[in-house]
Amino acid sequence: VQLVESGGGLVQPGGSLRLSCAASGFTFSSYSMNWYRQAPGKERELVAAIIGSGYHTIYADSVTGRFTISRDNIKNMVYLQMNSLMAEDTAVYYCNFREYWGQGTQVTVSS
Repeated sequence: VQLVESGGGLVQPGGSLRLSCAASGFTFSSYSMNWYRQAPGKERELVAAIIGSGYHTIYADSVTGRFTISRDNIKNMVYLQMNSLMAEDTAVYYCNFREYWGQGTQVTVSS
């Protein structure tokens, strides 16, 4: 199993970023996929989850209305569209499936 994130970077408050996670090594469409994040000095937290079919999604209260998780079961990709970013969103973002984790991608929101 391999999960590879991309799309992080530095963005100003109010800006947007789109994270991508390329998955391989398992039957992607059969499983829920998650995005987690970990800010300095804080525990890793679930940001969003998407069920295998893509019709059911779950969001942390802190990102509801600003972030959107989606997936492409043909390309084996999961995405996290992040809008109206705030300084509190600064963290390393991780793609997750069961016990497997990507290497993470840094998102920094700063002016």
